Amino acid sequence: MILFTTEISIKHRIVLNNYWAILGVGNIPSKLLVNQLIVYKNTIQLSDEEWELLLRQARAAGVISRLAFFWKEFGLLAPPNFVAPHLNSAYKYWMSQKRLVNWELYNLQQIFEQLQLPLILLKGTAYLAANLNAGLGRVFSDIDILVPKHRLQDVKERLKWHGWYPEKMDGYDRRYYERWMHELPPMRHVQRGTTLDVHHNILPETCTLCPEAELLLKAAVKIPGSDCWVLAPEDMILHSASHLFWGGEFDNGLRDLSDMDLLLREFSRNDMGFWQKLLGRANVLGMARPLFYALRYSVKMLHTPVPDAVLQNPALTVSGGFKNRVMDMLFIPALMPIHPSCSDRWTGFARWLLYIRSHWLKMPWYLLILHLSRKAWMRLTGKEQH
Repeated sequence: MILFTTEISIKHRIVLNNYWAILGVGNIPSKLLVNQLIVYKNTIQLSDEEWELLLRQARAAGVISRLAFFWKEFGLLAPPNFVAPHLNSAYKYWMSQKRLVNWELYNLQQIFEQLQLPLILLKGTAYLAANLNAGLGRVFSDIDILVPKHRLQDVKERLKWHGWYPEKMDGYDRRYYERWMHELPPMRHVQRGTTLDVHHNILPETCTLCPEAELLLKAAVKIPGSDCWVLAPEDMILHSASHLFWGGEFDNGLRDLSDMDLLLREFSRNDMGFWQKLLGRANVLGMARPLFYALRYSVKMLHTPVPDAVLQNPALTVSGGFKNRVMDMLFIPALMPIHPSCSDRWTGFARWLLYIRSHWLKMPWYLLILHLSRKAWMRLTGKEQH
């Protein structure tokens, strides 16, 4: 990925570490993943066919706007005429979404002032609002916020007053959200159509690794020059790790892994003590396992510069070599973009196994059987909405 200096500037030196490879430059057309370090020099020579495949893979991975940002802002590419309109369109889409998100955050700030609560942002919204490297060219489908659980009803009612209403879903799904999930059912604004996810934790309470939400809330930090807040850097990494490796959804897996790569690089560069803080925080919150997988696959797939002392720390030794190899067989194909050039017969099965695993990790076995049976029946009868 990209090694940024502390402040992003066109004049600053930018080094690309395996970024172009993960988007398809290298082992084309078989896989995006390559085992070489690619450093940006001046231009990247690609055939028209390779450019076309690069665009398709980048779009499938959810990173085409990020690719477009580097082209538009830093002039890192010299695309042929037929490629430039695609990148320009992706860049304009990201800029449009950025303006939309900033407007929504302005409105949400007014609501949370009335509630006398800090507006704590999560995931892509947080990266963008905090001007983090992971927010560059980052697109997302909804705005995620974190609120204290005991204030959920107040927040819900005040949001309704300002035009936010829960999306339609059947009674079972609604009860499932209210009883077991770590968030309210998604809310959509009746006029603007924006989707809002209101969280009270970062993992379901039925999950054995569910952290104490109060610790996350207390450690949140205010964005300089803004009325918005974000999780502490260590908590931001742990949230991203748990979302990707415990969530069971990999449609944007490579994008999310790219986020972690950029966050780890930026935080470790700006704070010499970051790695020890991250390990300590994972121990306090009981989240060493998702952190282990996050670091393992960031290093394996994106060459993230994680110190050996961190990777070999006893706190992260959560499984043996055999289990790690099995998980490699599952996670590496699952994290690839959903594109024919990046998939084989094993990929779909790997994603399915990880989907089942995620439910096993997040709920007791008896609830898992009931839930999956119900969802399977809804799919068979065509009644499932989500």
